Amino acid sequence: MALAISMEGIEARARELGVDLSAVDLDSITLPAGEDFGILSDDDEVLRNEDPPELELGLSNIIVVDNLPVVPPEKFEKLENVIRKIYSQIGVIKENGLWMPVNPETKKTYGYCFIEYSTPQEAELAREKTNGYKLDKSHIFAVNLFDDFEKYMKVPDTWTPAEIKPYTPGENLLKWLTDEKARDQFVIRAGTLTEVYWNDARKQAPELVFQKQYWTDSFIQWSPLGTYLATVHRQGSQVWGGENGFERLMRFAHPLVKLIDFSPGERYLVTYSSHEPSNPRDSHRVVLNIFDVRTGKVMRDFKGSADEFTTGGNIGVSGVSWPIFRWGGGKDDKYFARLGKNVISVYETDTFSLLDKKSLKVENVVDFSWSPTDPIISLFVPEMGGGNQPARVSLVQIPGKEELRQKNLFSVSDCKMYWQNSGEYLAVQVDRYTKTKKSTYTGFELFRIKERDIPIEVLELENKNDKIIAFAWEPKGHRFAIIHGDGPKPDVSFYTMRTANNTCRVSKLTTLKSKQANALFWSPAGRFIVLAGLKGFNGQLEFFNVDELETMATGEHFMATDIMWDPTGRYLATAVTSVHEMENGFQIWSFNGKHLYKVSKDHFYQFIWRPRPPSLLTPEKEEEISKNLKKYSKKYEQEDQDAFNQLSEQERKRRTQLQEEWDSWVAKWKQAHEADRAERRELRDGEASDEEEEYEAKEVEVEEIVDVVEEVLAFDLDQE
Repeated sequence: MALAISMEGIEARARELGVDLSAVDLDSITLPAGEDFGILSDDDEVLRNEDPPELELGLSNIIVVDNLPVVPPEKFEKLENVIRKIYSQIGVIKENGLWMPVNPETKKTYGYCFIEYSTPQEAELAREKTNGYKLDKSHIFAVNLFDDFEKYMKVPDTWTPAEIKPYTPGENLLKWLTDEKARDQFVIRAGTLTEVYWNDARKQAPELVFQKQYWTDSFIQWSPLGTYLATVHRQGSQVWGGENGFERLMRFAHPLVKLIDFSPGERYLVTYSSHEPSNPRDSHRVVLNIFDVRTGKVMRDFKGSADEFTTGGNIGVSGVSWPIFRWGGGKDDKYFARLGKNVISVYETDTFSLLDKKSLKVENVVDFSWSPTDPIISLFVPEMGGGNQPARVSLVQIPGKEELRQKNLFSVSDCKMYWQNSGEYLAVQVDRYTKTKKSTYTGFELFRIKERDIPIEVLELENKNDKIIAFAWEPKGHRFAIIHGDGPKPDVSFYTMRTANNTCRVSKLTTLKSKQANALFWSPAGRFIVLAGLKGFNGQLEFFNVDELETMATGEHFMATDIMWDPTGRYLATAVTSVHEMENGFQIWSFNGKHLYKVSKDHFYQFIWRPRPPSLLTPEKEEEISKNLKKYSKKYEQEDQDAFNQLSEQERKRRTQLQEEWDSWVAKWKQAHEADRAERRELRDGEASDEEEEYEAKEVEVEEIVDVVEEVLAFDLDQE
């Protein structure tokens, strides 16, 4: 319910703050949108039951500049010109938007002024850049947003302890993991609908769990462990979850948010937005917030121009690298880092400040990557000094910033780093120039992270001039696959980091010749891989068993754009999103290539499996289960057989019903046909017409003149 504020109350508050309302163009100020995050229909009842929202005057585009010189009327214009010169460089000051109050008794200024910008972003930037600005020795600016004064005025004079509310247990956010059928969930977005389903492979159909229209304004995203589903709106982001459905758990206010990113352990959420400046000479304004997911509190914010966030990584919105912050240290969410010019800034989440209060200085560093399991950074520095100083890859231990290993590289044109998901191996793909520098060839530097002194092996393909199309490590394993070649059908090679004699030498397992593949998708459990031909190969699929080095099945999903394994490695989803106008929808396959079912959806945008948290079983227990799998599998084989029998019975009943409906329809029209027999006979002057053998075919020649040309046309006519 909105608060009723009288004009007298507003004027009284303005007098307390020393604001002349006659000089402020209230009609030109755009009030901020309400705190509904773009979801009105379902929240009305909730909002009525919540506490009334506090008054927002919508003056966030006004700043207050304090510690100005106190000047008489004759110096007033000079001081105003100085202030306007300083602050007009940051943004556009509105007409009559600079106001310095004057003491009516002394006729001198009070020593502060109000400046109204066109946008709140410009006001925020002005505060950030000029707070502490030194005009001279005696006048150092103190700059605040006008809205902050309203907040400070509400602080009570006496401290009162916070009310301690009784503990109420929360919902079980992991109940979906206790599904009796051990099914996995996935979420899709098609048209205006967002839907969550169970993947029921036994029924060969998805089972709807939750559905909502206009649930998000742009995209959806699972948290890394599957606890939350995040939606993105004009006024911020929200996370959803619950025991029996999807209830809103927390809101994160960030106007015009464009991208979000969870920390690996789901403790923090990073939100990003960029704003175009009023002054075309200025760059995009970037705002990043890091929220605590459970409390919704902003732990740290980062603001600046887009130029400060364009180094390294994959180019995202407005040319900004994404993710800007890369999380390390395993699932503890202890460290995060960003790449800067000649530095890597590492922050710790205990204080959300720079580790050791200073960045890691690395001259000319262009890329870095965290180990997925340990606080170790791999970084790449290209050649410098015209090749006199070689390129290098280094491993740095955090928090001590100790260099664990370094490898110098020569004649390097490009470098990519691939960590194995258990953090045991690091593959560095190095593109090198030939002696003539007219072409390049590729090799791999393979680091064994867990072994003493971190030994490095060099791997070159038999034909080192082959173009590398794709590289992928086996999850939870020691093998990797490479697609390589220059022809229309490249080769696929498999290698292992272990040998039978434990010689710790990389060795090739096999090479598959002339495959229609340009992408690799390992099962999360390892062992199986899908060799996929996307784009130009039109969705070719080959399901390959790397243990047996044999193809299990081949398939095709025409125009497929996305391929995703479920978190258990039992099922594979292929999808055609709205990148293509036709064939939108998804298909589900078993791990060995059996096609299970297909779902068509118009305007299909997203398909995402719900991630699972790591298993609570020890490696020893998992190994024991694997050894005794036949004993455990009997129960599930019987359940599968029962489900198959049920499906067979359902299919038999469906076909019987269809047959009965057809027989009924035929009988109905036969009866109608028989009822009309007498009428048909009468229409044909008593001649019978129902039997085909009573017809006699005769060939008749007819002469017809067409444009003075005689043409004989032969017709086959049916005549009684």
